[in-house]
Amino acid sequence: MKEINIKHVSNLHSDALRGLEFYEQELVILQKRLEEIAGDNTGHEVAVNIEHFQNQFLIQNNNIDELKHKIKENLKAIESQVMSSAGFVDQDSMSLNADLYDQYLTQEKIVNDIRKEFNRFASKWM
Repeated sequence: MKEINIKHVSNLHSDALRGLEFYEQELVILQKRLEEIAGDNTGHEVAVNIEHFQNQFLIQNNNIDELKHKIKENLKAIESQVMSSAGFVDQDSMSLNADLYDQYLTQEKIVNDIRKEFNRFASKWM
């Protein structure tokens, strides 16, 4: 059986949570920029894109909140297992841990892609 140091798991959780906090803040900044564009431009093409980005920012904020909650729950479950089983963690918890980190990496890519798309849009309309 492969042993994994709990510090490694904890560090991955901490890195993911910090990253998610950063992306939450970034979405707030992008939303403010979007509001500026909406205030300065009233055309139909702009309105459609504004609605698209508002929806994306809302969806990604919700996804980030859900993922943060899942990560925190997983960390608590792993800590509880470590305490009650002399340092051992069951395979399901470790699989979930790896899956959650993959979800974080996917979320990171999605937010970065949206940011790039938004910046192209903003450079055209600001």
